[in-house]
Amino acid sequence: MSDNPLSIAFVWHMHQPYYKDDLTGEYILPWVRMHGIKDYYDMPALLKDFPSVRQTFNLVPSLLKQIIDYAEDGAMDRFLAATIIPAADLSTEEKVFLLKNFFMANWDTMIRPYPGYWRLLERRGTSVSADDLMSATRYFTAQDYLDLQVWFNLTWFDPLFRNSDPFLQGLLQKGGAFSEEDKALLIQKQREVMAMIVPMYRELSQAGAIELTTTPFYHPILPLLYDTDLAKVAIPDIRLPSQRFSHPEDAKAQVERALAYHEQLFGVRPAGMWPSEGSVAEEIIPLLADAGVQWIGTDEGVLARTLGTAIERDFSGVLKNPGVLYKPYLAGKGDRRVSVVFRDHTLSDLLGFVYSKWDYKNAVHDLLDRLHRIRRQVGGTGPHLVPIILDGENAWEHYQNDGRDFFLYLYERLSREEGLQCVTVSEYLKKHPAETGLERLHAGSWIYANFRIWIGHDEDNRAWDLLGRARNELEAYKASGGDADKAAQAMEEIYIAQGSDWCWWYGDDHFSENDEEFDLLFRTHLMNVYRLIGHNVPDELHVPILREDRQALPTVELTAFLSPSIDGRVTNYFEWLPAGFYDVSHGGGAMHRGSSVITHIYYGFDLRNLFLRIDPRQSLADEKVADLSFVINFLRPTGYEVEIRVLSGERRVSAVIYQGESGGRKQAGVINSVAADEIIEIAVPFETINVRQNDVVQAFVTVKRDGSEIEKWPFRGYIQFIVPTEDFEATMWQV
Repeated sequence: MSDNPLSIAFVWHMHQPYYKDDLTGEYILPWVRMHGIKDYYDMPALLKDFPSVRQTFNLVPSLLKQIIDYAEDGAMDRFLAATIIPAADLSTEEKVFLLKNFFMANWDTMIRPYPGYWRLLERRGTSVSADDLMSATRYFTAQDYLDLQVWFNLTWFDPLFRNSDPFLQGLLQKGGAFSEEDKALLIQKQREVMAMIVPMYRELSQAGAIELTTTPFYHPILPLLYDTDLAKVAIPDIRLPSQRFSHPEDAKAQVERALAYHEQLFGVRPAGMWPSEGSVAEEIIPLLADAGVQWIGTDEGVLARTLGTAIERDFSGVLKNPGVLYKPYLAGKGDRRVSVVFRDHTLSDLLGFVYSKWDYKNAVHDLLDRLHRIRRQVGGTGPHLVPIILDGENAWEHYQNDGRDFFLYLYERLSREEGLQCVTVSEYLKKHPAETGLERLHAGSWIYANFRIWIGHDEDNRAWDLLGRARNELEAYKASGGDADKAAQAMEEIYIAQGSDWCWWYGDDHFSENDEEFDLLFRTHLMNVYRLIGHNVPDELHVPILREDRQALPTVELTAFLSPSIDGRVTNYFEWLPAGFYDVSHGGGAMHRGSSVITHIYYGFDLRNLFLRIDPRQSLADEKVADLSFVINFLRPTGYEVEIRVLSGERRVSAVIYQGESGGRKQAGVINSVAADEIIEIAVPFETINVRQNDVVQAFVTVKRDGSEIEKWPFRGYIQFIVPTEDFEATMWQV
């Protein structure tokens, strides 16, 4: 190891919403169980062979509580209940449930590799409308349904288990015609794996191989619990709920209960805390310091706004001022101070969203090259820490082999890489304590350095108002001398409803196949407050909060002007790096859909043109793609469409602008700057769709075959941006 190595701190955030209805004992969704057998055990287990690759794991208490429920108390979710029904006894309703839900896995990496599973999906088709699912039931035998029950529960097992467990290997070799005994043993195997998870973290933590951290108990946005008015710091004109929500005592309880629960499970109080979604504010620092939290993490965007300094990168994403980011800071005043590390947003997003599409060795080489460039940049100016902090569970299903090849190669290389060392955050801070104080920590999160994901949209604000009313009702019940035990149970439901996950799915930002279930879960937890204290449930809680007409925010936001070569090729990775980036598998209506025609949409602009890039799943020369048209549908300006058609069997492409509503649509022009080869690229001049600077543009992309729509992206809502002015780039980093 060199005398002055660059320190890298990987922090993996492990979290799922609280899916359980505590009044009925039923789990509505299965994702704790499915990610439990796929991600929560293998991520730390991989490190046993690489002792020098020291890492930090952030385990949310509400996730641990659910894992233990499956491992020790026989937790039951709706998907598990549908699994254990003998296939011969399934009702029509239960068959429809299986056909709708048991293909919820990444189609490319978790279904297509298994011919038996893929044949079942092809037989069902891509539509999940109620009529089509009902129609499909007639094509499935009892054996088919049994195979589907097994495949869904089998494919979620991590390769670590699939490659080493004789029983799982036997099922994979069998490939179908499974038995009821196979299914029962498979579910037993799942519970065995769930029981291994917490002991694995405990073992590695006690051995000093990893650091464990926690998060406020039910994953709330702590600053918004403290005071929803803190949302104005980043967005002064944000629309807030009709009732101000300000309960510092709830924020304190979520923090202190998390620390106590972690200590109960692992025998030691954690030094670090990842505030949910990296959400921080100056106001919560004394609360964290008083509870004994020594360090927290958030995003580089929060640092930029705290310092009033842009975190600038060159065209390849390399920082121009690395000394600003790659060191810890101190937040707070006097003896109530907490160390803060700020994650490298670009490196974290490369792992979370980009490298899954690369050859795993090329991805590792790229990451190591970037780290070595950082080391050369900072030179001998002292110790530096590069925090790479991201979701530790949801990205890997988009990688081949669940990311196992990538991680094994990465860790092997890091184990012997000269000049780089992996550290836990606490061990780095112990050797190199934070020295630079922050005058006032900006109030924001790791997404856009603000809180707009969770507040400001009509749906989000309605959720906050419903939460506030339920909490007020509970306070009135307690003040009137209500039963203390019932009040405590009801307060637990309030804490659960304060979780960030519910508002994550409200508003314009994110979409999933389970949106309705998330909406129902939030309202159920609030209904339970009223039920527990014996009050009537308000009618408004029986009405869904979700609505259809909403903007869809990109997976990665547009950051700078573009100037792509419109040649239909990925000329280089950096050509579209500043673009808005919409990954249909992460943000679409089917979060696990892997057989869509489109995989990604990139968009951006210069002062004169809208640039759009469409990445198809199959080659544009493929006959399955050649008869399709790709249509940019504009909601604003009203009545414009751009239809892109790849000529059959060739890579010649045409783009026509249409104007008018469907009945009176007429051709309004032709766009010459369009190309199709590996990808589709087009430059739409703003003047051709009659928009000017500061106009709002709203659009979505559809795929049509013979004039009939077969896909729409975003699945719900639309992409929105404002036609830029000359100072667009200068304003991107400002508050």
